[in-house]
Amino acid sequence: MTFTVQQIAERLDGDVLGDGSIEIHGFAPADSAREGDLTFAEKATYLATAEASRAAAILVADDCSSSTKAIIRVANPRVAVAKLLPLFFPEPDEPAGVHPSAVIAASAKVDSSAHIGPNCSIGEGVTLGARCVLHGGNHVRRDSQLGNDVVLHPNVVIYPGTKIGNRVVIHAGSVIGSDGYGYVFDEGRHLKMPQVGQVIIHDDVEIGANTAIDRGALGPTVIGQGTKIDNLVHVAHNVAFGRHCLIMGQCGFAGSTRLGDYCVVASQSGVAGHLKLGSQSMIGAKSGVMRDIPDKGTVLGIPAQPDKQTKRQWIALQQLPDLLKQVRDMQKQLAELSARVAD
Repeated sequence: MTFTVQQIAERLDGDVLGDGSIEIHGFAPADSAREGDLTFAEKATYLATAEASRAAAILVADDCSSSTKAIIRVANPRVAVAKLLPLFFPEPDEPAGVHPSAVIAASAKVDSSAHIGPNCSIGEGVTLGARCVLHGGNHVRRDSQLGNDVVLHPNVVIYPGTKIGNRVVIHAGSVIGSDGYGYVFDEGRHLKMPQVGQVIIHDDVEIGANTAIDRGALGPTVIGQGTKIDNLVHVAHNVAFGRHCLIMGQCGFAGSTRLGDYCVVASQSGVAGHLKLGSQSMIGAKSGVMRDIPDKGTVLGIPAQPDKQTKRQWIALQQLPDLLKQVRDMQKQLAELSARVAD
């Protein structure tokens, strides 16, 4: 599609400096931009590279200007890029209809606008809302409910009784609603505790590839509105995420832990069970969380501690080799002094 610089600026509530009638055919980073492309300079330090590119115009922050190219000034270039990319790289529309290889139970209610791809299985009592897309190999088991505009990428499995809101995207290979890890020891063996809860996923959630979210033991496991979960994450039974949390790859959450709103958990972190992570709390990468975190608290390390305390410990550890050398030197001096006194 083709847009003028002025049209793009209006979509972004931005201001144009230069020729607003220039036509834009694409969007690209400065090092690969072609004639007719729009590029961006998130910071003033990147502007020279963008000006030297073949791009026709540059998207910049409010404090930038250029004497060589048309400029679109916006408050936040990164946010503007997120809004523009769907304009130039739209997701393909999947046609409504059911692939001949799909199996749909008689009691399932599938909206006529939904797209059901090859080898999908839709169980008894399932509800699929408007414009849902099941790309292929998806299993949506009995009594599950999917809202409008839900997208399941290939080989996603939805266990019975799962409730998914509107505009939820779940990437390939993820499993939603599998049994939680619950056992009791009885007469020398581990007896399975039946997991009879469910998973509830609220609106505008995105879940990465090969993520597993367990059903609750009794009540639900809950993923709050707007939360974004990366690849290879495990969420155990009865965990509850608040709204708009960010969970990076390879994290794990033990059972019944509660996260407030806007929590950020960096990659390869583990959170023990029955904890409470306050709203806007942050967990640094590769941390092991063993205790509650207050609102807006930031922790690092194993076991995770307040970030400033952990950083001081890391700095102290880096100084240990020099400290050990000083101690050895002092021991040597003391030994020599003792020998002289003895003589």
